[in-house]
Amino acid sequence: MTTPILRRAAAAVMLASGALLPTLAAAQGVQPGPTLASVRSKGMLDCSANQGSPGFGVPDSRGEQRGLDPDICRAVAAAVLGDASRVRWHVLTSQARIPALQSGQVDMVARTFTWTHSREVNAGLQFGPTVFFDGQGFIVRRVTGVTRAAQLDGATVCATAGSTNELNLADWARTNNIGVQPLVFESNEDTRKAYTAGRCDAYTLDASQLAAFRTSLPAGEHIILPDIISKEPLTPAVRKGDPQWFDIMRWTIYALILAEELGITQANVDQMLQSPNPEVRRLLGEAGDTGPAMSLDRRWAYNAIKAVGNYGEIFDRHLGPNSPIGLERGLNRLWNQGGLMYAPPMR
Repeated sequence: MTTPILRRAAAAVMLASGALLPTLAAAQGVQPGPTLASVRSKGMLDCSANQGSPGFGVPDSRGEQRGLDPDICRAVAAAVLGDASRVRWHVLTSQARIPALQSGQVDMVARTFTWTHSREVNAGLQFGPTVFFDGQGFIVRRVTGVTRAAQLDGATVCATAGSTNELNLADWARTNNIGVQPLVFESNEDTRKAYTAGRCDAYTLDASQLAAFRTSLPAGEHIILPDIISKEPLTPAVRKGDPQWFDIMRWTIYALILAEELGITQANVDQMLQSPNPEVRRLLGEAGDTGPAMSLDRRWAYNAIKAVGNYGEIFDRHLGPNSPIGLERGLNRLWNQGGLMYAPPMR
């Protein structure tokens, strides 16, 4: 006959054994899912590219993409393939990026992509952590005398098709009873050219991209209005249906944010391998099984940080005060510095 004491002891043993199962499973690794297997088979990560958005994605003289979004793709390539250069760029318009992801032409989209309900629920996409918190604004010529968006009643406003900017403009105009005439173009490049040529009175776009665009215009002749008419969480996305690939994309971005919080940089990541901090050790693969749990190498996050630096370094390089764009961090500061950038614990 089993006594209550023995039954409790047996239950404790079973509970302890069960608690070990996830750790043991992670230690043994898991099989690659369909997207990870495909990327490894190709030896390439197929990633979206922008036609030209300074700070977020522009081709250099060799055709390599430079900006915040390309560095996110490079970080994922480094985590998965151990080599940040193993990215194949697909230059996509705003209208083409969703079909390209749905069809499998690209493995992920990181291209000034706003996270919305319809894109996630209706289009079958899954968004990771936001990499830039933005909002939509307007740029106008200084000679117009316009200083606030409410003064745009009757104006022609350039916008890009297939973007949230076109829809936000319509919602804002209707809500505020402001009559604007949208002039819509296929690509951001066409929209910029139309505004520069004087075909519209104002150009509406994410405020950060307007700041980048203004650097290409004659100094002092154009102003960005202070009004922000939307929330634009710019967020990389993958297809729904492959939870492992979603985990890889999501946790690679979190690793870059967490690296900044922990003081790990591209320059000191090798020295930080000796850190006694348990979270640093887990992040860099010196302890725990975060990589094998996703069918990755233990050094997956180390490889990503070594390739592109932490989130703050990426921001500063492409968008920060010392870059040609000259943006302050604002909402994109770490959570413990008054911003919204926050990574869950790496454990």
